[in-house]
Amino acid sequence: MSIGTVLNLLRDEFPDVTISKIRFLESEGLVEPQRTPSGYRKFSAEDVERLGHVLRMQRDHYLPLKVIREHLDAMERGEAVPLPTLGRQRDGEAVPEASEVPTAARIGRSELLAAAGIDERDLDEWESYGLLVPLEGGVYDAEAATVASLIAELGRFGIEPRHLRVMKAAADREAGLVDQVVAPLKRHRNPQTRAHAEARAKEIAGLTVRLHAALVQTALGVRLP
Repeated sequence: MSIGTVLNLLRDEFPDVTISKIRFLESEGLVEPQRTPSGYRKFSAEDVERLGHVLRMQRDHYLPLKVIREHLDAMERGEAVPLPTLGRQRDGEAVPEASEVPTAARIGRSELLAAAGIDERDLDEWESYGLLVPLEGGVYDAEAATVASLIAELGRFGIEPRHLRVMKAAADREAGLVDQVVAPLKRHRNPQTRAHAEARAKEIAGLTVRLHAALVQTALGVRLP
């Protein structure tokens, strides 16, 4: 299967997954698709299943990629390895504490540096251009690893962080447009309506990302793999 086909298969369960995310997971060694002589990725059914496991463990268990990789490798060896659990342990069962359960996946600075294969100087420069922004406490959201990996990959083609400010500005404008559309839902008194706002924002954001990719392809007159 092509990477586009894999994306469509995964989006049923993971609406937020992107081609960039799949490529990043490949770069981290979590999946190893075959390559055609011309360099295009070809994924097997086992590759898609493995990607599903990775995304599920990130979403449901907030696990770092290193732990996920070790867990999947152990599964392939036929070993029964329980997933790490959040919260306290009582009688062998996880008892999550409300204050300990994160609302979204977070990674530390050292994890981000390792995931992207960069050093402190690189990260400081990227932050100075607003390409990456740490959250309170100096941590980052999980998508920061994808952003950092892509910035580093573009750097190998001579595209410097200062060149990417226009892309960051465009992304901020697109995010502002999405937020403007869902703002009335977010302000609603009904909790279910407010929860629906988040789902609607994700759906619209996914469409804008796909539109952006299509527009770039049209402008360049090429088809992205």
